[in-house]
Amino acid sequence: MNCYLVGGAVRDALLNIKAPDRDWVVVGSTPDHMLDAGFTPVGKDFPVFLHPNTKEEYALARQERKSGKGYKGFQFYTAPDITLEQDLLRRDLTINAMAQDTAGNIIDPYKGQRDLAERKLRHVSDAFSEDPVRILRVARFAARFHLLGFTVAPETMALMTQMVKNGEIDHLVAERVWKEFSRALDEPSPDVFIRVLRTCGALAKLMPELDALFGVPQPAAHHPEIDTGEHVLLCMQRSVELSQHSEVRFAALMHDLGKGLTPQHQWPKHHGHEETGLPLINALCNRLSVPNPHRELALAVAQFHTHCHRAFELSTKKLLETLQRLDAFRRPERFEHFCVCCQADAQGRTGFESRAYPQAEFFQAARLAMSTIDTKAIAAQGHKGAAFGEALHKKRLSLLESFKKNYKVKE
Repeated sequence: MNCYLVGGAVRDALLNIKAPDRDWVVVGSTPDHMLDAGFTPVGKDFPVFLHPNTKEEYALARQERKSGKGYKGFQFYTAPDITLEQDLLRRDLTINAMAQDTAGNIIDPYKGQRDLAERKLRHVSDAFSEDPVRILRVARFAARFHLLGFTVAPETMALMTQMVKNGEIDHLVAERVWKEFSRALDEPSPDVFIRVLRTCGALAKLMPELDALFGVPQPAAHHPEIDTGEHVLLCMQRSVELSQHSEVRFAALMHDLGKGLTPQHQWPKHHGHEETGLPLINALCNRLSVPNPHRELALAVAQFHTHCHRAFELSTKKLLETLQRLDAFRRPERFEHFCVCCQADAQGRTGFESRAYPQAEFFQAARLAMSTIDTKAIAAQGHKGAAFGEALHKKRLSLLESFKKNYKVKE
C-alpha cells in the first residue's frame, strides 16, 4: 500500500499557499485492507476512508467510465492494480493532477508544474467533457486564482464551449450549480466566475436573467461603463472589498436584473427596473435552490436601492416607510448588508470607485435614532393593539423629523 498526497494540497504548496485540507490517494490496497488498518469508510460512490488519527480522507486509486448524462452518470472501478497515473488522469485540471510521495517527491505526469508556471487552467484529458460540473469548477478556480494571473487555456475554453453546445450542461442539477456558485462568491474575484461562464455560453443556460444584462446600455453620465452587465460585475467586485458575506455579493450581482426587461426604445433609461427585477430574482432563486437569506437580501436591494441613493431627498414619511419595509428595526444586520450593497452599487461604476457614499451612513444613523424609542413607555401610557402601533408610528415620525433637521453629513 502506497499513499500519495494529491490535488489541491500539492498545487497550493507549489504556489506557497496554505491548503485548507489534504487529500490522499492509496495505490495497491483494497477496502478490506483499509478497514484492517483502522480506517473508517465514508465514501458512497467509491471507497473513501478517514485516517484513524488525522481524520484526513484517503481514497483508493480508481478509474471511472461514463455511463449516463450529467455529473452522476459515472461508474467507478477500484482495484490494487490501478496506478497513480491512471487515477490522476481522471482529474479535471493539470494543476490538480499532481501527487507527492511520502519522501516529498512530486509526481507530475500531465505537466501540472508547467501550467502553474504559465498560469494556465488546462484540462488533463478529453474525459473532462464527460462531467459538466467541471465547467463550473474551472470558472471557480479562475475566480480563485485570477489575482495570481491565471487564465483558462484556449483549448479548455473551446472544450467547455462545445460541452455547452452539446447540451451536457443541461443535465446539471440545481443544488450542484448553487454549490459551485456559492463557493465562487467566497473567492477573491467572483466576477471572473461569471465572465468565464459567459465566455463559454454556460451563463445563458444557467442564469439567463443575468446573461441578458450584457449589451444593455445605461446613461453614460451616471454609468461610464455603459453596459449593465459590466456594471453588476463591478458592483459585485466592489462588494468583495466591502464585505465578506456571500449574501451581499449575491445581492450586488442581482440588483439590476430588471434592466434586462427594459424595452429597447426606452434605452438607456430604465424606469421601474426595481420592481420588474423582483420576479426575475425569484425565478433564478427558485431554479437554483438559492437559500432564503440570499434571496431576501437580493429582493430588498433590488427594490429599494434607489431609495438609498436618494436618501437625502426622501420625505420623513417616505424614509420611515422605507426603513419599515426593509424591516430595519427587527433585522439590523440584514439592513447593514443592504446599505453595503447600495454603496457597492454606487461605487461599482467606472471612475466612481472612490467617490464618497454618505447615504449609507445616513440610513444607518436614521435606524439607530429610531432604536432609542422607549416602547415600554408607550405601552405604559395605556396604548394597546392598533393604538400602540399608531402611537409608535407618530413617535418615529417625530423623532425622524428631528433627526433629519440636525443630521450633518461627515466630510
